[in-house]
Amino acid sequence: MSTIGSPVRVLFVGESWVKHTIHMKGFDQFHSTEYEEGAGFFLGCLDDAGFDVTYVRGHEITLRFPRSPEELDEFDVVVISDIGSNSFLLPDETFLRSERSPNRLGLVADYVKRGGGLVMVGGYLSFTGIDGKGRFGMSPLADPLPVAMLPYDDRVERSEGVEVEVCQPDHPVLGGTPTEWPHLLGYNKLIAKPDATVVARVGEDPMLVVGTHGDGRTAAFASDLAPHWAPQEFLDWPHYGEMWTAMLSWTARAQEAPVLADKVS
Repeated sequence: MSTIGSPVRVLFVGESWVKHTIHMKGFDQFHSTEYEEGAGFFLGCLDDAGFDVTYVRGHEITLRFPRSPEELDEFDVVVISDIGSNSFLLPDETFLRSERSPNRLGLVADYVKRGGGLVMVGGYLSFTGIDGKGRFGMSPLADPLPVAMLPYDDRVERSEGVEVEVCQPDHPVLGGTPTEWPHLLGYNKLIAKPDATVVARVGEDPMLVVGTHGDGRTAAFASDLAPHWAPQEFLDWPHYGEMWTAMLSWTARAQEAPVLADKVS
């Protein structure tokens, strides 16, 4: 647990991808490949707040994600965003060479039970995900997360935008941020567990759910931290960084949430 005056130690995983494009020009075609990351603004807010962040990109999980309880205990909170369970459960040594390997999601579940924090942020490969490919409901994280997940594609695409209702405005996970959020363009449909707390919702669907598992705290944010479900208006919201730093501070059991000045992109 972080103490007063020490930075919150965050292990952030996901939000990176490779695009392989086929360009068709009449008779001819050629290919191009691009690498992209989606969490730059989010990570910048954590940096501004003085958080100590270790970023493990999707393609780095096999080599860089902790393989032991001791390595995980170096962090106060683990944040997983838009990266499927297969990236954790099928490391190179197992998928390519049929060798036994530590179950990294099992390590995270045990870490939470010992007192660590866990935040899952929505996306196409979060929770159940597009075409059911996220598959976290069939992983060891099904127990510590404060939500139950659908057994099929859980995306709710709302191109017209949705309004979020903050139903627990005084919950410390929000850090006192305003209850009027900018619109969002979609989310993963989740089911709050009976012992969890729904802090914000869209209609009857949970948007932000928090809970406990053993000695640890967990949070599930059903939408995105960046486009496309989180439009530019959400990133430009003056309380964007404040909300996320409060959420991670609460989940990490930090004794004081850092104060973050308003930031716009």
